[in-house]
Amino acid sequence: MKEQINDPALSPQERLKGLKHHVGEVLIKVGEPPKSGEVNNHIHTIYSFSPYTPSMAALKAWEAGLEAAGSVDHDSLGAAEEMLSACEILGIGGCVGFEVRVSFKKGADGKPGPFADRKINNPDSKGIVYMTVQGIPRQAYGKVRDFLKPLQEARNRRNLAMVERINLLLSQGGFPPLSFEHHIIPLSQHHHGGSITERHLMAAVAQFLITEFGQGPALLEGLKTRFGIEAPQKLALLLNDRSNPHYLFDLLGLLKTDFLPQVFIQPDETECIPAEQVVSFARHIEAIPAYAYLGDVGDSPTGDKKAEHFEDAYLEELFQELKRLGYRAVTYMPPRNSREQLLRVQELCRRYELMEISGVDINSSRQSFHCPEVLEPQFHHLVNTTWALIAHERLASINLKYSLFHPENPLASLSLADRITLYARLGKALDKKKPEESARRFIQEKTLEAYSHG
Repeated sequence: MKEQINDPALSPQERLKGLKHHVGEVLIKVGEPPKSGEVNNHIHTIYSFSPYTPSMAALKAWEAGLEAAGSVDHDSLGAAEEMLSACEILGIGGCVGFEVRVSFKKGADGKPGPFADRKINNPDSKGIVYMTVQGIPRQAYGKVRDFLKPLQEARNRRNLAMVERINLLLSQGGFPPLSFEHHIIPLSQHHHGGSITERHLMAAVAQFLITEFGQGPALLEGLKTRFGIEAPQKLALLLNDRSNPHYLFDLLGLLKTDFLPQVFIQPDETECIPAEQVVSFARHIEAIPAYAYLGDVGDSPTGDKKAEHFEDAYLEELFQELKRLGYRAVTYMPPRNSREQLLRVQELCRRYELMEISGVDINSSRQSFHCPEVLEPQFHHLVNTTWALIAHERLASINLKYSLFHPENPLASLSLADRITLYARLGKALDKKKPEESARRFIQEKTLEAYSHG
């Protein structure tokens, strides 16, 4: 039954049916997993690149004892309905968002800005920034998909050009070409609203190499002799192990680091549109635009980022720009950065009145769904912001004025911190199996209005 839950070839309805059956059996046999108090609202699914369907992502979160889970996919909202339904079946909080790359190349005057030639939070591109749009009200899903479609199309034009470069390298090694249609699209959910990323391209290359060389020493030798790629010692040990259950993802990490740069093409502004356009759209639909803080990188948790300096040297200048552009939040990963880095980010968020959102992303089979750091005193408020996101989504899905940032919100006169605290309380109080019914009752009973009066 678990295979059904995680089968990308099945429909969301079939996966959800499998999930409901599986959970029913687990509850009868062993009961509900103990709750950890942790949350994760940034799980990638098959709608961008991930080993997990939305149903399986929610199940993995539940099995790990998480009390809330959310999907965030690159250039796609394809996971949204399935993710929320899966969370309801499991009785945990659910929320949805998407991630995009945007341009910071121009300033307020339309001329090249101070960030045009800087690596900000994107290892691959100067002047291009990763951001998320979180807390999307349900009635906006159609608008989001329409908004993202031209970005997906632009990305695929670049994908096709990169496949040509991949095939040139393959031909130099004496190998046949890859087909975008036959080898890459089937690895994605392209026909169901999903995006195709650089990881899909590298996964296709990885599968091709495994087919050609098998798993183990022959593959490592082939990478070295045919492409000049030599795996670091730690990774070589993993790739020498034919029984390694994470083989594809380990190989993918190596290719992303050492093969992708040879074929990579920089995106243009049809694919990475100006940041203010995405921010404006997010605010228009009463979602929450968030900058994704990276910080100077030491050891990468996913094994696909080299040690490198990013935005730390000019962080306050960047926060000023975020505020000017209309960002409402900053998302960051407690396990990735030092305490010093994150305390600085927190201080700047307070100073510039930006919501702090946990951004511990999962897109690899090796990553744990646990993030005990969010239970530590310095980061425990991130649990509350996840519950606030959940309440924001459910309430705004009924009436947009109950969006956390709407000017007519009954709590609009309160500070951002106080609004988040009260919304978190509401999020935790929702009936997790019928959250929208609970939200509707809160609105009918004027629960927020009561909070606004103390």
